[in-house]
Amino acid sequence: MNNIIDVNIDKIYEAVPASTVNALKGEIEAANKMLYDGNGKGNDFLGWVGLPQSITPEEIDTIKKCAASLDSLAEVIVVVGIGGSYLGAKAVLEAMSDSFQLLHKKQDKPIIVFAGQNLSEDYIYELLAALQPYKIATIVISKSGTTTEPAVAFRILKKEIEKRYGKEEASKRIVAVTDMAKGALRTLATQERYATFVIPDNVGGRFSVLTPVGLLPLAAAGINIAELVRGAQDMAKATGPDVPFEKNPSAIYAAARTALYRKGYKIEILASYNPKLQYVSEWWKQLYGESEGKEGQGIFPASVTLTADLHSMGQYIQQGERSLIETVISISKPAHSVVIESDAENLDGLNFLAGKRVSEVNRMAEIGTMLAHVDGGVPNISITLPEINEYYIGALLYFFEKACGMSGYALGVNPFDQPGVEAYKKNMFALLNKPGYEAAGEELRKRL
Repeated sequence: MNNIIDVNIDKIYEAVPASTVNALKGEIEAANKMLYDGNGKGNDFLGWVGLPQSITPEEIDTIKKCAASLDSLAEVIVVVGIGGSYLGAKAVLEAMSDSFQLLHKKQDKPIIVFAGQNLSEDYIYELLAALQPYKIATIVISKSGTTTEPAVAFRILKKEIEKRYGKEEASKRIVAVTDMAKGALRTLATQERYATFVIPDNVGGRFSVLTPVGLLPLAAAGINIAELVRGAQDMAKATGPDVPFEKNPSAIYAAARTALYRKGYKIEILASYNPKLQYVSEWWKQLYGESEGKEGQGIFPASVTLTADLHSMGQYIQQGERSLIETVISISKPAHSVVIESDAENLDGLNFLAGKRVSEVNRMAEIGTMLAHVDGGVPNISITLPEINEYYIGALLYFFEKACGMSGYALGVNPFDQPGVEAYKKNMFALLNKPGYEAAGEELRKRL
């Protein structure tokens, strides 16, 4: 068992034998080595591989000081970003936050909310209305500054902050995380004297959670980013090219899903039995979908939160088309204890559970579901964390990143580009009559 997380693939062997997985050892180890040697596709976006080890205490202190400055000015901080500029911070924040923190009257840290991840007019309107009673600031995250969704949201929020506080004060309440030297947001930040942090050129958005893209919003929320980074650093050591295949958790996971994909399993469902991990699943879906879904290939990433979704998606998982892999993130130790008490009338028939913790019931539901799904023809992979804290979440995120790089190379694609994302943008710009897109817009309107 790895001393950080445990990966167990025993429950896939009815679909693919252990010998098939082990036969991939050389291929997966070669893929891992390519991530360090830079000999594979997309090698100009491999900065994330050594990122954890490159983060210094001084960098963490700089981020924390900026977060403290925003903390002193604002009760609510709006983080503006989309895709990797949003999902990583959201995933860690949801995992580490009290599920009902907004019901607590006293907030020790600013409330973090998000914008720029959609183009919903109602969302923006309701956000502006909700912000009215609060002192506000914003962290805007964009390498270019021209991505439509965050650019629209930031334009509106910038105007709101300047209207409230004036331009000079507004410059203290806006922090930009952007390109080092170029782009619209870098130009604006220089002109307006915003505090800035750099998105490294060699780190793509979906791999950027351990850059200021994720670390600054999380520090502002009071998350222990030093522990998050430490967990990633230890996982980087545990998955390095010098670690034998049998002891490398990311390599084992990459090999298992590669073997299953080649056997015809086309959909992977990431499941968890703790709702705090819902946005870890959302982050994971972008990581794998954008990295592997190209050239007509790739496992389709989906997710469920259990046991809730056993009463909806559970039917399909149990008896639907047999093209599914289920990967379960399991948590050994909950943070709190709630015991089920005996009831004199026992009308619900649950006295057999009296004296048990809710986590015991949840764990038996997890094990029972795994066995039912395996019996139903769904290979299961188990990823176990001792508990939910910053250290183990940091380790988990890097674990998935490393496995994604390996399995992407095993698939034969460039795991670090996303050319397909541009298709909708071109059509949207044409339909909105963006200068230079007039002819394309006319053709599209004919099709409509």
